Amino acid sequence: NIRYMDRKEIICECFLVSRGKIEDAIREKKLKTVEDVGYVTNAGTGCGGCQGKIQEILDKVNGGK
Repeated sequence: NIRYMDRKEIICECFLVSRGKIEDAIREKKLKTVEDVGYVTNAGTGCGGCQGKIQEILDKVNGGK
């Protein structure tokens, strides 16, 4: 179940940003876009390969899809 995925899972390999760090940033700073997450955590700003995963996390945390 995606709801219980490991918070320690590295989402952004370029900057070693974990799922938990991304989830916490989204909640604490009310982030809405992949760009917002990148600005706050650097996740997704290297090669860009994790941007799809970041969007999935945004959708989940913000009650979307």
